[in-house]
Amino acid sequence: MKIFRSLPRLALAGAAIFAGLSAVSMSSSGASPETMTTMHAGRVIFPTVARARALHAAGGVRTASSTALFAHGGTDGIEVTTGTPKVYLVFYGSQWGTESTNAAGYATFSGDPSGLAPRVQALLAGIGTNNELWSGVMTQYCDGVALGTTVCPSSSVHVGYPTGGALAGVWYDNAVASPNQATGHQLAAEAVAAAGHFGNLTAASNRSAQYVIVSPTGTHPDGFGPTGNFCAYHDYNGDTTLTGGAAASSYGDIAFTNLPYVTDLGASCGSNYVNAGAAGSLDGVTIVEGHEYAETLTDQNAGGGWLASNGFENGDLCAWVGTGGSGGAQNVAFATGSFAMQATWSNAVRGCAIAGPIVTGQAPGNDFSLSASPASGSVVQGSSATTTLSTATLSGSAQSVALSVTGLPAGANATFTPATVTSGGSSSLVVSTSASTPVGSYSLSITGSATSGTHTASYTLQVTAPVVPGTFSLVASPAAGKVSLGRSISTTIKTATLTGSAQTVKLTVSGLPSGVSASFSPSSLTSGASSTLKLSVSSRSRAGTYTLTVNGTGTSANASTTYQLTD
Repeated sequence: MKIFRSLPRLALAGAAIFAGLSAVSMSSSGASPETMTTMHAGRVIFPTVARARALHAAGGVRTASSTALFAHGGTDGIEVTTGTPKVYLVFYGSQWGTESTNAAGYATFSGDPSGLAPRVQALLAGIGTNNELWSGVMTQYCDGVALGTTVCPSSSVHVGYPTGGALAGVWYDNAVASPNQATGHQLAAEAVAAAGHFGNLTAASNRSAQYVIVSPTGTHPDGFGPTGNFCAYHDYNGDTTLTGGAAASSYGDIAFTNLPYVTDLGASCGSNYVNAGAAGSLDGVTIVEGHEYAETLTDQNAGGGWLASNGFENGDLCAWVGTGGSGGAQNVAFATGSFAMQATWSNAVRGCAIAGPIVTGQAPGNDFSLSASPASGSVVQGSSATTTLSTATLSGSAQSVALSVTGLPAGANATFTPATVTSGGSSSLVVSTSASTPVGSYSLSITGSATSGTHTASYTLQVTAPVVPGTFSLVASPAAGKVSLGRSISTTIKTATLTGSAQTVKLTVSGLPSGVSASFSPSSLTSGASSTLKLSVSSRSRAGTYTLTVNGTGTSANASTTYQLTD
């Protein structure tokens, strides 16, 4: 049995509940071990209703008295979403069809038969409105506390409340068709592309962001479908066990959700779970996305946030457990409508809760970030390289940041414009080298100093030697010859590389008198090789002595030689 990667640091008392369930596992990768976890294509995911019920019957949920989520120390220093949560929706692939806008201002698509797109937009636009307390349950969890913490101290930074709505942007990426079976890597790469599209170009701007990749009907992202036994999952781009591998990001860690076209599976993924008839046809859409949204808030880089000892996240412990009461799925009223939502786990009540008080905790002190883009550059001795240093206010108020650099090679100097910025601003760094700067690779450390402390960014400078243009020589041997009319004569054209590297040389000849033709074998050669020049003299040629010029045209130089022909 695989063990969730962060759990070996603590006792795994709850892991035994999975003994003998061959299809059940906890991920060693950091991928989210979604509700009553079921393995699919090597990933741990949010199962269908039927699969979850089977796992419930097998004892897959621990009792409230023995269950609690606890802090797992973070992945890349990230445990929960701090600041105001922002959700960016990406409708992935041209299969969504023609885009329009409805009366509420939501994007609609001709290739969206169930109306999933406007429904999920309305949900996310509504979360954090109407004084709703469904989001309050998540705010009890916090960031930066000791491993094993179950109750956050008042001084900690808590999950943010999405006042005014969580929806931050919508992108219809119809440049290409969505793959029929997109890999986890492709979904993560699409999330990284979305960060770029929305202008979230730094780790700081993505610290409170999550990207929901919504695939069109009929597709099977990462194995979704009738045999996949799952409805959705969330993860982050750096998970090395994503199908296809991790996806590179220049914008920091990117949290994303794989949200398939869940209505393709009907009741298996929650249609009519709360509401009967047409009113409940999209219940699964809001339950599934609400589940993934809540889990991303409390376990942003999946595996490093708040989880129970059996690997379940806050949504896992409460999914598909029934309806009504304080802990079952039910309708929640937002300013944008009423939506079927599942409850999430509350340590405060040791059970599933559909609502909870908003906990704000202590606001973080002033802090900022510093990054260099590009993070490397190559220059020839005597020239310069430029990079842009970007700062952002991570918390608290903006502050003055003084910039400096260490690690410069001999003969090089650095200029910042400006040398001091207010966090949130940027500066241009020009590194100038001299002819005496040694060739090599240098790691520069750029430091930003402010009253709250310092942060550094790295820049790699590659110094290379100037490229010396290659030259070559051209010699005819012999340099003269006599031939009778109606006959031919040959000479060897020799080349040699004088400086630099060998180069391709094309041969031509000029000065030919009437009745004389020339051919080279070969007509193109590499400097250092030889060619044969054949001169054919017709019987009608006028007798005399002629000086012919043989020209060599190289890639970086030219050369010539002469040949004296007497006929």
